[in-house]
Amino acid sequence: MKNLPQILIGIGITLIVVSLALFIFIFFPVAKVEINYNLNKPKATINEIKPADKTFGIVVPKIGANAKIIPNVDPYNSNIYQVALTKGVAKAKGTVNPDEIGNMFLFSHSSANILEAGRYNSVFYLLSKLKKDDQIYVYYKNVRYKYKVSEIKIVDAKDVSYLNPKSDAKTLTLMTCWPAGTTYKRLLVIAKAD
Repeated sequence: MKNLPQILIGIGITLIVVSLALFIFIFFPVAKVEINYNLNKPKATINEIKPADKTFGIVVPKIGANAKIIPNVDPYNSNIYQVALTKGVAKAKGTVNPDEIGNMFLFSHSSANILEAGRYNSVFYLLSKLKKDDQIYVYYKNVRYKYKVSEIKIVDAKDVSYLNPKSDAKTLTLMTCWPAGTTYKRLLVIAKAD
């Protein structure tokens, strides 16, 4: 029993070290993205960025997002969209393409930990940095379509009314989870064709 305090202190120190290591392991990817964004601002103009895919891709210069778009992904089937999100940004099945009138709905993860970041695509992690009038470019069949952010809002996770709103104009809705890495709410960026 004489060694009990030393054993308890050893266990306590071990638990603290393991907790700190786990904390760093989980939040390092988030910190890395934030630090990189703040120290090395992404290229400001579309002319400085080579799109990841001109057949169907998205570029958001302000946040350095550049990814392939995976078409016709069922947003209600987790087994399907989780696979699609490992390859790029998903375009919700039933929403329009950039050359059509209506709303094109794109979604991606905003992973907050290394487990999610490695497994899924976290292209939209910095989506919250966008402001009104920021530019978004979608490439479709080697044609570049330009959109300008008109609205940013946070909605309930179960609200699907924004998935395919009636629109008689070319619009683009980008969605990710909010706060980043949670499934609590959804962050929407709505943009109009420019």
